[in-house]
Amino acid sequence: MEAAGAAARRSSGLVLVVEDEPHICDLIRLYLTREGFGVEVRHDGAAGLEAARALAPVAIVLDIRLPGLDGRDVVRALRAGDDWTPVLFVTARDDEVDRILGLELGADDYLVKPFSPRELVARLRAVLRRAGHQADRPASRLLRAGAVELDLDRRLVRAGGEAVALTATEFDLLAALLTRPGLVFTRERLLSQVWGYQAAAGTRTVDVHVAQVRAKLGAASPIRTVRGVGYTADG
Repeated sequence: MEAAGAAARRSSGLVLVVEDEPHICDLIRLYLTREGFGVEVRHDGAAGLEAARALAPVAIVLDIRLPGLDGRDVVRALRAGDDWTPVLFVTARDDEVDRILGLELGADDYLVKPFSPRELVARLRAVLRRAGHQADRPASRLLRAGAVELDLDRRLVRAGGEAVALTATEFDLLAALLTRPGLVFTRERLLSQVWGYQAAAGTRTVDVHVAQVRAKLGAASPIRTVRGVGYTADG
């Protein structure tokens, strides 16, 4: 019976929680296990990075302010090693600069302390949906904009024939724009369509991710800013 319960908790995958406040760890573990996730906890950045590499979690809930190696360093090390495991940052209310930098380094989303555990679960599930692969489909759906090619089913992006590594959120942002070229998306609409929530996180989240996609695509980027409104993509 106990083994069956453990298997059920693992059915949604293993989430790595890297947080140095024990009561927050306990709360996150409680809610994630209720939702069918397995949970591993580490209390500092170095141990978190080691666990991320050893355990291959489906996602990482990562505090920015950690002893020793902080959350930004952990994300930087993972992305440098071509590890694109979805990362949900947890940050203090006054750490706006840190969380923006975290997004620029390749985090997928963030929550500000104090947060609702239910919101954390919802955000985590949204990140995982964005990261979900559909490689079992036999046919590919391709979107093209100039030198950029986006394979929706294999979740691959090429620019000028070269592969481009995007996070799950960056991929879905680009896909949303390329699916309807020429349509102007407000930041609020992109938050709703890509992130799955309204402007509670602030539209700066959209701006940071757009900047990251543009930087990775370089001169091939089809994304254009519509001043005072939002973004669009050339067809």
